[in-house]
Amino acid sequence: MSTLKNPQILLASDLADGEVLFLGANGWERNHARARVARDKDEAATLEQFGKAEIAANHVVDVYLADVEIGADGVPTPLHYREKMRIKGPSVRLDLGKQAAGGAR
Repeated sequence: MSTLKNPQILLASDLADGEVLFLGANGWERNHARARVARDKDEAATLEQFGKAEIAANHVVDVYLADVEIGADGVPTPLHYREKMRIKGPSVRLDLGKQAAGGAR
């Protein structure tokens, strides 16, 4: 078991509506705070394997692991700009997505 430089979470896009998804303990979540966190390479490989199976089943697209930091509240927060923007929702239409619903769902 080899540790990762940073913990990681698995992201994808919902095939039906394009919304960003995070793999949680019981399947896909729309709230990154409930994302399952991989802390070593074996856990990360397990997440990736699940994501590939979900692609094959036509449930999601664009599956990948993203580095996160774990806050004092235990919530994983992405380290990179792309994922930071993805958790906020669409940036061109503020009347749509998470920001229209009053925050992360």
